[in-house]
Amino acid sequence: MGRAFSFASPQDWSRMDEFKFFKTFKERGEWAELRFMAEAMRHGYKVLKPWGESSPFDVALYFGSRIVRVQVKSTSSRMDTGYFCQFTSNPKRPYTLDTIDFFAAYVIPQDVWYLIPAPVLLGKVRKEHIALCPMQWIRANSYHYESYREAWRLLRPTPEEKKPRAR
Repeated sequence: MGRAFSFASPQDWSRMDEFKFFKTFKERGEWAELRFMAEAMRHGYKVLKPWGESSPFDVALYFGSRIVRVQVKSTSSRMDTGYFCQFTSNPKRPYTLDTIDFFAAYVIPQDVWYLIPAPVLLGKVRKEHIALCPMQWIRANSYHYESYREAWRLLRPTPEEKKPRAR
């Protein structure tokens, strides 16, 4: 098994949408957050979960005097050579570099995580949706986010980032 919070055998996970395990995208999002927290713990991280829905991030990773704020997304929407993943937020509270450090995007059918630094998506050119391509490449120079696939090491703050944030 090896899957946290599993109601199906491992071979059934890749067909999650076919079996309609979740009634709403909110339920699927909550499941993806649990999957992220379990995987982060498996990689040795200490996980914090904000109470309620008022925090601008889904999960935090604790590093003593520093936390890394993570917004979790998931996709099963196949397109061309990859999967379409949206990074849109509530219009009343958009994602900003002041509130999020990383996006964790889970490609459900491939059981693959992308750990993308927030500045990559929220920088000068804001990206609200991207293609993630965790399968065989077809076109050269078309896969901009593959360096973030399973890049769990990026979540650990560098020594200069470990200083407490100014208030």
